[in-house]
Amino acid sequence: MDTSELIKTLASHSKGTARPLSTVWLWAAGMSIAIAALVFFTVLGLRSDITSALETPRFLHKFLVAAVLAVSAFVCVRTLSRPGENRRNAILSLAIAPALLAMAVAAELFALPSDAWAATMIGRNSVVCLTYITIIGLGPLAVFLWTLRYSAPMNPALAGSVAGLLAGGIAASFYAAHCTDDSPLFVAMWYTIAIAILATLGAAAASRLARW
Repeated sequence: MDTSELIKTLASHSKGTARPLSTVWLWAAGMSIAIAALVFFTVLGLRSDITSALETPRFLHKFLVAAVLAVSAFVCVRTLSRPGENRRNAILSLAIAPALLAMAVAAELFALPSDAWAATMIGRNSVVCLTYITIIGLGPLAVFLWTLRYSAPMNPALAGSVAGLLAGGIAASFYAAHCTDDSPLFVAMWYTIAIAILATLGAAAASRLARW
């Protein structure tokens, strides 16, 4: 059997078992959120001024960006996990969260004097941010990598990197409730680096674990 015939066979099998695979991905998402919540509330918890913070647009924007990233990455990784699926639109959807963040960064740069940009970007919790977004995201990433093994991604490294983005989006959604650095400049720098670490780990692991 040549490569094209193998792909057609896998695609046919995937369509024939679409409901079980979709169920597995939904289970994985639910399990990952539960794991992330457990880690978050065990080691961190909500910031002390959460009630007043909820009234500020900058605080809420962190959740919007993280949630949009998680949703778009979930749709994308499910598409990448099945051979024969149209990947273009799913991959393009990953640009929505960065675009939302870029608009907020532009507004922040316009509102702040230039001599305050660096200090705002560095913030007060950069090390904590890098550490705990990564830690919170490791459990969800492991669940998604297991799910990729259950499926048949054509490009395991790409699917693994998107699984890392998904894990990072979930982790960032929880960590944002603890973080007191609400500036889009801080989010663009440190949240992005932490999520990129998870995406890199996902790509490296999936290239070994999800090959077929």
